[in-house]
Amino acid sequence: MRRWIGPVLATPVTAWLLMAFAAPLGVVVLLSLHEYPSPFGPVLVHPSLVQFRTILSDGFYLSIIAETVGLGLAVTVVSAILGYPLAHWLARMPGRWRAMAFAVILIPLLTNVVVRSLGIILLLSPKGLLNSAAALVGLGPFNGMLFTHGAVIVALAQVFMPFMVLALYDNLQNTSPRIHEAAESLGASPAIRFLTVDFPLSLPGLRSGIIVVFLMTVTSYVSATLLGGKKVWTIGMLVMQEAIQNLNATMASALSLVMTVVGLAFIALVTVALGRFMAWRKGTPSSPMDIPVPLARAVDLAGPLLSKLALGCAIGLLLLPLGLVVVQSFNDVPLATAAGFKGFTLEWYRRVLIAGDYTANFWISVKLALASVVTGLVLALPAGFALARHPFRGRSLLLAFWMLPLSLPGIAIAVGMLKLLQIYLAVPPFLGLMAVHVVVILPFMITLLTTSVLALDPALEEASASLGASAPRTFLHVTLPVLAPGLFAAGLVGFLMSFGEVTVTAFLTTARLTTLPVRIYSEATFALEPTAHAISALLIGVTIIALGVLGKFVRLDRLYSR
Repeated sequence: MRRWIGPVLATPVTAWLLMAFAAPLGVVVLLSLHEYPSPFGPVLVHPSLVQFRTILSDGFYLSIIAETVGLGLAVTVVSAILGYPLAHWLARMPGRWRAMAFAVILIPLLTNVVVRSLGIILLLSPKGLLNSAAALVGLGPFNGMLFTHGAVIVALAQVFMPFMVLALYDNLQNTSPRIHEAAESLGASPAIRFLTVDFPLSLPGLRSGIIVVFLMTVTSYVSATLLGGKKVWTIGMLVMQEAIQNLNATMASALSLVMTVVGLAFIALVTVALGRFMAWRKGTPSSPMDIPVPLARAVDLAGPLLSKLALGCAIGLLLLPLGLVVVQSFNDVPLATAAGFKGFTLEWYRRVLIAGDYTANFWISVKLALASVVTGLVLALPAGFALARHPFRGRSLLLAFWMLPLSLPGIAIAVGMLKLLQIYLAVPPFLGLMAVHVVVILPFMITLLTTSVLALDPALEEASASLGASAPRTFLHVTLPVLAPGLFAAGLVGFLMSFGEVTVTAFLTTARLTTLPVRIYSEATFALEPTAHAISALLIGVTIIALGVLGKFVRLDRLYSR
């Protein structure tokens, strides 16, 4: 067996991540060891821990770290509470409807974070949907919902809850029906069955969801900036301010590394804590769960009602903000954040489609997303074959490295790449931006393409070879056509993610290279016209159409399966 094939196929994506992910991260480590900020100084200097001493001894920085961790924990808890009923609902959905129901998760997940944050503003504003609904029953108005920690928690839960749902769904839908039948035969009600069977078996997915949601929350800044009104601060916001406004990459790097350490400590803590409740995964017998009769009756009575209420809240939180954005795109108001329908108008669409106010930014986003997707496919397809068909020593460690961009702060990569682009002036900013976008979308593309390669029937390739076709000819005429749906799915998901990326992109844009989402985010922090809603409505429509087309080739409920 040719064992060299796997390492060779894995080399391109590994080399890319070393250059566009590990190198910027290494630069961040070196910058954090500078004693003084020097925007245009060398990277290698005599190391100093003064930045870390400043952070760990200054009450201001410690309070923001604590505030960020608190927000991360709150968002994680809300995402888990609302995500469980939604994941359970999706897993129990009949097969013919499950793919359509899965769009409830995918449409928000693939929609720009700025768009979703604007929708939350319309939901919580003094004249927004919640206050309008409360007024109908004689309550309110509740004018203090915006620019609070609660508003930021709601916005971040809306953004990151889909990742929790996907992690839980992956476990719940793989639970054997025979286990449920055994529980029912022993007299367990649906609520007790969930508590004693589904919940314990879903703990691996819960662990993954908790880690992903927490890590993404503590490094985010877009929703916190728009919903916090400068009253809520996160480390991500502080890193953005130090790196871009203060030109203090040294402090920004140190803050990024502090949050990286906090994130890694959280991963270790969650893994150990939940590992104690998953002894069955190691073959160790577990103790049966003894539920007192009064508690079982209370669960039977309240469980279904609470589950349906949480399910309604989860679906409403995911979809209502998007619906409000679409309605606002036809609203005759001067500002995008002005809630309450005043009158119907097509003026905002005229400015977008005819006047071309955002055309240049749109085409920059399209070019960047296309370049990132093409590069990502070229890198991810060989990696998928290496994982699925050519096992080699160290494959697990290499896969962990490929997935690292999901667990390390994107803002750290952005700060490092920003410094690298300053050093290598000959590298065009577009290439630097594309390199980081590829890093962001690669974990998803590798996962999707590995699943597609695993589903290939080797007999087809063997038949082609037996008829005299060479390996390249077999790949072009047999393997590639069979992989076409998977390639389309990976390309479409990568395109939508790259097109809507803001968190990392905002660090690396220039006056002539501003993407559409970054421009909307920049304007939203000051005064934003409803043209942003018109653009957002068009993007939501494109996402729905794209998912509809994708559903013809790949079942949406299998899109993110491992």
